[in-house]
Amino acid sequence: MSDLPLVTVIMPIRNEERYIERSVASVLAQDYPSDRTEVLVVDGMSTDHTRDIIAVFPVRVLDNPAHIVSTALNIGLIQTRGEIIIRIDGHCEIPPHHIRRCVELLQETGADCVGGCIVTAGDTWIAQAIAAALSSPFGVGTVAFRTGRAHPGYVDTVAFGAYRRETFERIGNFDEKLTRHQDYEFNLRLRQSGGKIYYTPDIKIRYYSRGTLRKLARQFFQYGFWKWRVTRANPQAFTWRHLAPSSLALVVVLGALSSLAWTWARSAYALLWLLYAASVLGASIYVSARRGWRYLPILPLAFATIHLSWGLGFWWGVIHRRDSRSAAT
Repeated sequence: MSDLPLVTVIMPIRNEERYIERSVASVLAQDYPSDRTEVLVVDGMSTDHTRDIIAVFPVRVLDNPAHIVSTALNIGLIQTRGEIIIRIDGHCEIPPHHIRRCVELLQETGADCVGGCIVTAGDTWIAQAIAAALSSPFGVGTVAFRTGRAHPGYVDTVAFGAYRRETFERIGNFDEKLTRHQDYEFNLRLRQSGGKIYYTPDIKIRYYSRGTLRKLARQFFQYGFWKWRVTRANPQAFTWRHLAPSSLALVVVLGALSSLAWTWARSAYALLWLLYAASVLGASIYVSARRGWRYLPILPLAFATIHLSWGLGFWWGVIHRRDSRSAAT
């Protein structure tokens, strides 16, 4: 077994007492040799019982005073000896073959990064409805890892990727100016340097969604805000799938202002909302028919929250140009 590469799992966490036990347990239950695996839990100074829970596990715990994911990942990279680096978050669970399959795919494909799909789940009825919205192309676009694309292949990005150590030595570490999208920005740099990212549907990561619409709104507002920050530094970060929510938010705001000044604008504004409501309702019925009709009352609200929060966050990022993490938190 000594010829197998040493794998380091880096887990950036903060206040994950609800999920951390299941998450760490899934990492330690791998069928990859334990003597070729090390687990680094990088904690953003949790104020709940997270540290007490992970204290019983045979993992290394490191402090992350900056609290954000990008610094946690870089702290882990400095401390690790691993030839392969895998990021796993504290609110998800990985299957027993996850590490082994990642190692196999890196060796078989020659890719710089590999990853699987996210199976979004929820602990409550509302969280399950939100999870259904987050798994729908209408909600999040045609991103392979979110919608669970059935066929493997090379993609733009993956969630919770497995990387070769030399990839970081070649293009640098994660951008610590980013509170969100640090993995997307890194993967964009990876591809621009000639690297490849491989996706496979046979790795399924269970990810727990936000449990309320308010938390969902906060999450996607931050996604939109930090997407502008990434786009400003690298315009290729903005793709066609980001055009819909940003355009929707802009039209909603400008339409509302116009309707206050011109009578004709009120009719156009009402028509806009009617068309959008029809689209949301149609998507909600389609998803409910596949996932369960009990989610229909929440799905329209979840879709609208995702779209409008992301779009408004994006434009707030455009207006609020200073590089401050506090602007979106």
